[in-house]
Amino acid sequence: MKRLKYLILSAVFISASVMAQDQKTPERKAGHTNNNKFKQLYEEFSTPNMFRTGSGAPGPAYYQQQADYKMDITLDDKNAKITGSEVITYTNNSPDELSYLWVQLDQNMRAKDSKTPLIEGGGVAAASQPASFVKDYMAEPFDGGFNIEAVKDTQGKDLAHMINRTMMRIELPKPLKSGEKYSFSIKWWYNINNHVEGRGRSGYEYFPEDGNRAYVIAQFYPRMAVYNDVEGWQNSQFWGRDEFALPFGDFEVNITVPADHILDGTGELVNRKEVYSKEMLKRYEKARKSFDEPVVIVTQEEAEAAEKKFSTDTKTWKLHAKNVRDFGFATSRRFIWDMMAVEIGGKTIMAVSMYPKEGNPLWEQWSTKAVASTLKSYSRMTFDYPYLKAISVHAKNQGMEYPMICWNYGRPDKDGKYSDRVKFGMISVIIHEVGHNFFPMIVNSDERQWTWMDEGLNTFTQYVAEKDFGEAYPSALSSGQTEYPSRRGPAAKIVPYMGGDQDYIAPIMTKGLNTYQFGNNAYGKPATALNILRETIMGRELFDYSYKEYARRWMFKHPTPEDFFRTMEDASAVDLDWFWRGWFYTTDYVDIGVKDVKKYYVSSEINEATKEQAKRYGMEVSDLPALVYMVEEGSEEFKESLKGGKTTENSTTLKEYIMDNFTPDERRKLKEPKYFYNVTFEKPGGLVMPIIVEYSYADGTSKTETYPAQIWRLNDKEVSKAIASDKEIVGITVDPDLETADVDTSNNSWPRETKPSEFEAFKSKSKD
Repeated sequence: MKRLKYLILSAVFISASVMAQDQKTPERKAGHTNNNKFKQLYEEFSTPNMFRTGSGAPGPAYYQQQADYKMDITLDDKNAKITGSEVITYTNNSPDELSYLWVQLDQNMRAKDSKTPLIEGGGVAAASQPASFVKDYMAEPFDGGFNIEAVKDTQGKDLAHMINRTMMRIELPKPLKSGEKYSFSIKWWYNINNHVEGRGRSGYEYFPEDGNRAYVIAQFYPRMAVYNDVEGWQNSQFWGRDEFALPFGDFEVNITVPADHILDGTGELVNRKEVYSKEMLKRYEKARKSFDEPVVIVTQEEAEAAEKKFSTDTKTWKLHAKNVRDFGFATSRRFIWDMMAVEIGGKTIMAVSMYPKEGNPLWEQWSTKAVASTLKSYSRMTFDYPYLKAISVHAKNQGMEYPMICWNYGRPDKDGKYSDRVKFGMISVIIHEVGHNFFPMIVNSDERQWTWMDEGLNTFTQYVAEKDFGEAYPSALSSGQTEYPSRRGPAAKIVPYMGGDQDYIAPIMTKGLNTYQFGNNAYGKPATALNILRETIMGRELFDYSYKEYARRWMFKHPTPEDFFRTMEDASAVDLDWFWRGWFYTTDYVDIGVKDVKKYYVSSEINEATKEQAKRYGMEVSDLPALVYMVEEGSEEFKESLKGGKTTENSTTLKEYIMDNFTPDERRKLKEPKYFYNVTFEKPGGLVMPIIVEYSYADGTSKTETYPAQIWRLNDKEVSKAIASDKEIVGITVDPDLETADVDTSNNSWPRETKPSEFEAFKSKSKD
């Protein structure tokens, strides 16, 4: 009997609503599947091994292949055609023998017989832009695929090969053993596309007023595919959306263009004195010492003079790059060119911009400064930028990235005027594309499989860098703006997407080609998730340390999603499996609200809940020990005399206990809360999140409390909290600062806020 009394004693201290909550918890039945949202991700994650450890770090047997290139490229400006030959030296660092090699032919997406247009459904569009209509229904398909003229070994013998759309398999004369190298050559050409008309990632923009073209060239050479421990050859076809998986290597590239062109690209220009004029060399040396303002290497006046001439002579620019995964370049006689030095980790890096006159005055004001600011921000969040330069090239309707170079949109009107939307759109895309140097050009994730690993991580870091830019250059902000107007990152920005039609939403952990609403899925949602993780779940110190650890562990390597997830936990001691599962593996949304609030007072009167408990155990109330009772305001047991009384005066049992067990000094230190509340929170949404609550008091003060996400571990529908306060609570608000992407805030407040309808709001406004 004594044991039973103590059992009831402990049970009575739990509030009535909490006991009711326990009764609502579903009973576990035989054969029940564990769908608890806090279970570990062992089922989803691959097993740790010697290549990739359980901590998220590369294992002792981790390897990656290397592909080195020597290329000679000629750009035919008159015919918009590119011709090239390359020698690839492939090093097999894997433990496997390879009987063939896979090479990517991404330009074949533009081949005349490309299958890419055939996978798109949708039928007849109700409205189309004229260029799209002509392309879809009236024009002959553009023939922009690779024309492979030869594939040979180093002795000049033909190598057997097979082309399957955007992939080419090269048969090796004998298996390539672990540790061996193999060299072979490919000769090719293709017609360069107009990227403005076809929205390609590479190509040219044509300027009809003077007959010139500005070229931004990438995916222009057959590129080695990745072979790794995760899936062997990454030979997924290129359909146009999912970007690229590439091995690292060294490049020596000679590019021949018209003599009046200027050119820049991936790598170090090793023949600067041959291709620069004396005046350009002087300006370049000045730029290397200018850390505040860009120095113009080719002026607008010089570019305008050049665009009137079409040289028949040629000039070869020689670029060498070490340990890069790809190569891109830009060239035109119309480019203005400026540079500015940036100090990163004690080294001088060059921030560079190339743009036609159509980009001014916007580009000369902000492009190079945006490049410099981005390098500083990303280096702080990850690792010191290791390359010697970062180039921003102006290209209409473009936003694309390659090692050390990227193309970006943002063009003023013809009279030079531009809106805030154009200005901040340009700065944001520059920050984003320059940021891609870090993700995935250095932290080299597989974009073909996991788009979010480069776009999502990069968009999150872009959000941090945009805030830095606004602080570094407040003059860029418009009147009334106190911070940079970021389009993605804050939790509230993703609410319309996450609360939308579930039939058109896919989990983040979906191959990019197969997702709905690509921008929200691959960019917006993962960026928001990481921002919430940083600001609300982990805190900046833990998050930033772990994020930097991931970047450093995997710089110049090939990480998988598990490597990221595991490293973030390993470096922080925060179990985040519940977070990854909800945000990345499901399409659940956040919706947490206040379901009910009840006020209680301490009493000597036996309450109904205690009577029910005694009855349940077959006891009489007289058998109960001396207890402290809680009575709900408004209940039958509630007494007017209890209102506002001190705790010790409302319960003889409590008063006696305190007098018998505490010294006078200890009694003075005890709190004496006057108000007791039982607050029940509900979770109509599927996503588990912390409950962030602001309690407002009658004296005008407030307090914010954050209950960890684990509060939902035993009941995924609703939970209750007992609140003891010396001040009367007059208001409760969940997620007061909109930190969690809650899709429905109508249930976030107590007392429930009644918002007027649009019609009522209109009537009220009319009366005013």
